[in-house]
Amino acid sequence: MTAPLRVAAHRVAFAGLVAISLMLLVVSRAEFGVLEQARMATVDFFAPLHRFLSRPVDAINETALEARTLLDLRSENQALRAEVTKLRNWYDAAQRLDAENRALRDMLNYAPPPEGNQITGRVIADAGGSYVRNVLVSVGADHGVSKGQAAVTGEGMVGRVTEVGSQTSRVLLITDLNSKVPVIVEGSRERAVLAGDNSAVPKLLYLRQEAQIQLGDRVVTSGHGGLLPPGLPIGVVSQISERGVLVRPYADWQRLEHIRLLDYGLTGPFDPRAKLELKATGPQP
Repeated sequence: MTAPLRVAAHRVAFAGLVAISLMLLVVSRAEFGVLEQARMATVDFFAPLHRFLSRPVDAINETALEARTLLDLRSENQALRAEVTKLRNWYDAAQRLDAENRALRDMLNYAPPPEGNQITGRVIADAGGSYVRNVLVSVGADHGVSKGQAAVTGEGMVGRVTEVGSQTSRVLLITDLNSKVPVIVEGSRERAVLAGDNSAVPKLLYLRQEAQIQLGDRVVTSGHGGLLPPGLPIGVVSQISERGVLVRPYADWQRLEHIRLLDYGLTGPFDPRAKLELKATGPQP
C-alpha cells in the first residue's frame, strides 16, 4: 500500500514543482519589478544578520593583519638597529681618523687646499653627439666663470669648462674623447689618467702593471697639474678586462639639469688663465 502512495506523491510533487517553475517564469517575464523588489526585500531582511555574522570574521582578519604588521615592524626595527650600530661604528672610526689626520697635519705643517667658490648654472643645451660630449651652461664670464673650472653635480664631477662667453659656458664632459683628467684610485692609491672615449664608461690609462685595482674602488681627482683640486669624486671601477680598467661615473648623464662650476683659484702649469697672462705680459728683459 505504501509503495504506490509514495510513487504517486513523487509524481504530484514533481508536477507541482514544474508548475511553480512555469509560474515563476511567467511572472518574471510579466512582472520583473515584483520579483526584483521581493529579492531586494529578502536581501534587506537578511543583511543585518549577515553583518552580525561577518563581524567575528572581520575581527579575526584585522587581528591577523595587525599581527603581520607587528612582525614586519619588529623585523624592520631589528634591521634599523643593526644599521644604527654600523653607522655608529663608522662615525667613531671617522672621528678617530679625523683626529689622527689633524694631529698629523699639525706635525707636518700641512697646508689644506683653498676653499672654492661655487657658481651654479642651468644646462640649456646638450651638444652631445656621436663624436662630441659637451653641454652648454647658462653662466659665463659675467658670473665669474673661467676656463678650466671643474663642473660637478650632487653625485660627482662631470667635466671641465673649455669655452667661456659672457653669459654661457661650454663644459667638456669626462666621457668625451678629448677629456683627460688626472685621478687616483682610493683603494690602492694608484695614480692614473681618466680618458674618455665617447662611451658612457671612460677608462684608466697609464696604470702600473702591478697595480692592485679592485672592482668598486672609488676614483677621485688627484690634483696633479694644479688645475683641479684633489678629492673630487668621479666614479667607481666597474670593469677590469682586456679593454682596460673602466670607470662608471657617479653622474647620471640623462638628468643633467643644473651644474656647479667650482673656482678654487688654482693656477697650475696647465691653467689657461696662466697662459693668457704670460702671453699678455710677454717675456721680461
